[in-house]
Amino acid sequence: MTQVPNYSSICILRLSAIGDVCHAVSAVQAIQKAHPNAKITWVMGKVEAMLLADLPGVELVIFDKKEGKAALKKLKNTFKGKQFDVLLNMQVALRAGFVARCIPAKVKLGFDWARSKELHSLFINKRIAAQKEAHVLEGFKGFAKAIGVNDYEPSWQMPYTREDEVKADELLGQDYLANKLFVISPAASKAQRNWLPERYAALAEHARAQGFNVALTGGPTELEVNLAENIIKHCNSPILNLVGKTKLKELLCVLKRADLVLAPDTGPAHMAVTVGTPVVGLYAHSNPARTGPYLYQDYVVEVYHQNLLEQTGKTAQQVPWGTRVKGDDLMSQITTDSVKTMFDHVVKKEGLE
Repeated sequence: MTQVPNYSSICILRLSAIGDVCHAVSAVQAIQKAHPNAKITWVMGKVEAMLLADLPGVELVIFDKKEGKAALKKLKNTFKGKQFDVLLNMQVALRAGFVARCIPAKVKLGFDWARSKELHSLFINKRIAAQKEAHVLEGFKGFAKAIGVNDYEPSWQMPYTREDEVKADELLGQDYLANKLFVISPAASKAQRNWLPERYAALAEHARAQGFNVALTGGPTELEVNLAENIIKHCNSPILNLVGKTKLKELLCVLKRADLVLAPDTGPAHMAVTVGTPVVGLYAHSNPARTGPYLYQDYVVEVYHQNLLEQTGKTAQQVPWGTRVKGDDLMSQITTDSVKTMFDHVVKKEGLE
């Protein structure tokens, strides 16, 4: 039996995005339990650090990509004179490779050959075991396993405070807290991954008819603000619009208060998973088996597989894992009735009648 090294210092490199760092938290916290004496440092992006600030037992080092070369220089200075036992390079993007060069470590662990892209192989000296058709979270579990963490059921201890909860409750208000809450987080980072506003509105009306209060959440970008306004225009029933009104930790607490969340392929879907809130995910461009809400993949409504077959003539098992399909109007193929049916299924299964 191979003896597990006794690590004293471990560095995690996963810069972005919100959903991916949420997946990574479960692996990091499993590593903490297996190596309680190891000091853990996590290099991540500026926005992601807003969500994970004060993560128990983890030192966060922020890499702000907007600073360009200056950010790399700052990182080198931060780690000057240090040496980690192991660096877990959990990101294949070329930018992450340059960051990895600035992190001194005896072992630089990266992905297997099949998942190595963007010159990832140049920045590592050891690989995790290959995995077949793995969810992103399973990939991160592979890093934990490579440093001696036995298989584990993903769980999360997210860093939010009582003040964050109070602010979330204030934004929701007593009327919304007194009843079942359905949260729609409608916007992904790219408009083509968003469902249609009139269909979100139809789900809001459907939820209201079943006794749910409905709230919209999202960031302050023009895309998100406009989408929220368009959804509200198509609604006859009241909807609480929290778009642009929450900080990330406050948003996390709103999602925690929710009984059910509806979202496309976007960070808040995965944030909801970390606080145990069921998610109905809407997917067209990426394989939900790889990027879907991890604990609620059975609740996904998707048209990915039919479009992949139409565009490539192959199934997900016959193309490179993670292959995306293209098209600006794919999300329109997800029908209102199919999402209503899933909503009703989840309500019954989760005991939300």
